[in-house]
Amino acid sequence: MNRPQPSTDLSRLKPVPLPLIDRFQRVHRAMRISVTDVCNIRCVYCMPNGDVKFLGNDRHLTYDQIAQVVRVCASLGVEDYRLTGGEPLVRPGLSELIGLLSCIQGVEDVALTTNGMLLESQLSELVSAGLRRINISLDTLNEATFKRLSRRDGLHQVLQGIDAALAEPLVQVRLNALVLRDINLQDVIELVCFAKKRKVTIRFIEFMPLDAERAWSQTKMVSGKELRELLAKHFGQPIPVSSSDPSQPSSDYVFEDGATVGFIDSVSQPFCSRCDRLRMTSDGKLRNCLFGKQEWDVGQLLRSPPKCNTELGFEIEKLLYACIQNKAAAHGIDDPHFVPPTRAMYQIGG
Repeated sequence: MNRPQPSTDLSRLKPVPLPLIDRFQRVHRAMRISVTDVCNIRCVYCMPNGDVKFLGNDRHLTYDQIAQVVRVCASLGVEDYRLTGGEPLVRPGLSELIGLLSCIQGVEDVALTTNGMLLESQLSELVSAGLRRINISLDTLNEATFKRLSRRDGLHQVLQGIDAALAEPLVQVRLNALVLRDINLQDVIELVCFAKKRKVTIRFIEFMPLDAERAWSQTKMVSGKELRELLAKHFGQPIPVSSSDPSQPSSDYVFEDGATVGFIDSVSQPFCSRCDRLRMTSDGKLRNCLFGKQEWDVGQLLRSPPKCNTELGFEIEKLLYACIQNKAAAHGIDDPHFVPPTRAMYQIGG
C-alpha cells in the first residue's frame, strides 16, 4: 500500500491569512494608492502657492512594487483600489499600473480620482487597461473662480475630460466638488444643474484641515447640512438613498426634481465607525487614516527586499496588520487638542 509522502512545499506551511480587522471590528476592504505627489494645479484647499518641493522620481514606488503590495493586500481581502495623487495622470504610463492591478486575483475594482485636465487624451488607454470608475473634481463652472481656486487656467480641459468620460460606456463617472464659503459657494446650484443635465451624481466634500498652508477654519468650511438646506430651496426636499455599501463615505440624496447629490461630511458628521480603507503614499508609507500621525514604511522594505518572495510577503503582511491594529476609533477633528498631520492632502493621496 502506497502511503502519501509528506509535502516539501514550505509555502503550504504558511497560516491562512486573516482579514484586516482592526480593534474596533472594522474590516478593511479598500485601499487608496497615491502614485505621485506632483500636481499640475495648486488648489488653495490642498496645495501651497509658489514653488513646491515634490519627491524625486526615485522616491516613488515603481508600478511593480505597488503591485507587490496589492497582491498581499488582495490575499487579505482588500478588493477595491483607487489611484490618487497629487494628480495621478501626470505620472507617465498609468495605464500600465491599472493593467497590472486588474490582473491580480482578488482585485475587484480599480478606480481613479483626477482633476480631469489630462483625462481626455489618456482615457482610451486607461479604459483598455481595465479602469471602470472615475471621480473627477469640479468645483466651479466659472473660469475666473476656477483660477482663483486652482491658481491655474484650465477649466475647459476639465470639462472636456468630463464629457469624454461620460461618453465612454464602460466607465462610471462621479463628480466631486469642494466648497469654500468665500470662493465658490455661489456656484453650488449651477454645479447641481450641470450634473443633473448629464445624469451624473455630484458629491460635495467638506473642506478638511489638510491644506498645505494651514488656512482651514470652520468659517471657511461649508457643512453638508448647510448645502442640503440651500439646495432644497431650489430642487425640493432631499430624499435619502439607501446604499448597498455601508462603508460608502457619501450620504446620497435624490431631490424632488430628480437631481442626485451626495454629501461627504467628513468634518461635521464623521463616518469613522464604518471606515474600511487604508492608504499608501507614493513613497510607500502605509497610513490607516488621512489624519493619522503614524506611518509604516513598506517602501523601505520593497527597496531592500528579502531574497525570498515568500518572506517578503510575510513582512508586508506584518506591516499591514500593525498599521490596522493602530488605527484610532475616529480622526479626532472635533477634539479641541486636534493637530493636523504634517503631510498635506497632496502628499498623502486624496
